[in-house]
Amino acid sequence: MILKPYYMLSLVFLYLVFLLVIFLFQRKLIYLPETFPADCLDELTRPYHLKPWPAEQGYRGFINMNQLPQAKGTIVIFHGNAGSAKGRYYYIEALERLGYRVILAEYPGYGSRLKRPSEAILIEDGLQTSLLVQEQFEGPVFLWGESLGAGVVTGIIKTGEIKVKGIVLMTPFDNLANVAHHHFWFFWGKWLVIDKFNNIENLEKFSGATAVILAQKDKIIPNRFTLNLYESIVGKKKIWKFAESGHNSVPVSPESLWWSEVMKFISDH
Repeated sequence: MILKPYYMLSLVFLYLVFLLVIFLFQRKLIYLPETFPADCLDELTRPYHLKPWPAEQGYRGFINMNQLPQAKGTIVIFHGNAGSAKGRYYYIEALERLGYRVILAEYPGYGSRLKRPSEAILIEDGLQTSLLVQEQFEGPVFLWGESLGAGVVTGIIKTGEIKVKGIVLMTPFDNLANVAHHHFWFFWGKWLVIDKFNNIENLEKFSGATAVILAQKDKIIPNRFTLNLYESIVGKKKIWKFAESGHNSVPVSPESLWWSEVMKFISDH
């Protein structure tokens, strides 16, 4: 059946309108925060033995209630695009047993923090969080980003405003536009994305150690985008591959040996 020109034009018009809607509301698709009122903060985090850091008013993340008397350094965790920082308490369980202090950074627009998230806002806020860590705690600073959080970490690195000993990128991508195009090529994903999170570009001048975690059954960020990033890294680097893991199923048991392997790698540089 051949469509009449009128119907063809109508379909094109509807498609363009749909593209416009996606373009205008794309951040609603990228950022999927868990939010809660500020007066619920203590109630929600205490079961995980977390407390707001640096203080409940104006908090930037969470820290273990039982702080280490001495630490080898401080690891700042930047989580993925969904949920909130309090759900990442397993980082504390795994990394503090190795002697590192852990800060679970929270994004603006997540938890009970205000503002609407965007690439620029998350990176600037992450930079200020990292600078405060550097000012408040002795020892080296490490940055750890999972998925979208890897883009926040590399954005902080690109500013050159903080001295970072090493970074860990868990299930990262080369840039968000490529991932968007993979999933939404029929909506011109690569060209409509506003927040690029170009990790390759951001790490061009980074001379510290970089550990990359790849989940070989990742359906959200296909392996080729993680490997594109890894191959572009010019400094000291190492990759850990989990053959049976998907994007959200990398083994995070505190007893897993890879935690200590990763930290030894980025600490010994």
